[in-house]
Amino acid sequence: MNKKAGHIGWFDLTVENAEEVKDFYAKVVGWEPQPVSMGDYNDYNMTLDGEPKTGICHKKGPNAHIPSQWMLYINVENIDESTKAVASNGGQLLTEVKHMPGYGKYCFIKDPAGAVFALFEHEEQ
Repeated sequence: MNKKAGHIGWFDLTVENAEEVKDFYAKVVGWEPQPVSMGDYNDYNMTLDGEPKTGICHKKGPNAHIPSQWMLYINVENIDESTKAVASNGGQLLTEVKHMPGYGKYCFIKDPAGAVFALFEHEEQ
């Protein structure tokens, strides 16, 4: 996972049928699903040769309103500054900034053309 600002750091797919979809990608492209506990259900890191490549997530809980599309996460140095720049440059915040303990902060936005993606600020380790 690349953590440098300006780089794409991660891809997720959030869908209502994550169990079926994770199996689809396992059979079609050879990714191996590794469960990630979300409390009462699992999301999945999809790995190749033991290395996480992407995520397949259930469309519920904090992910209930994420569009069902391959979502790319673009790393930023300061998510507060970046979110301020979204609205002033013709974009739209789709969610508030959320904190994922141990990883960082993220939010979903729409650019002026309507493309949806996430901004991500990594936590200092």
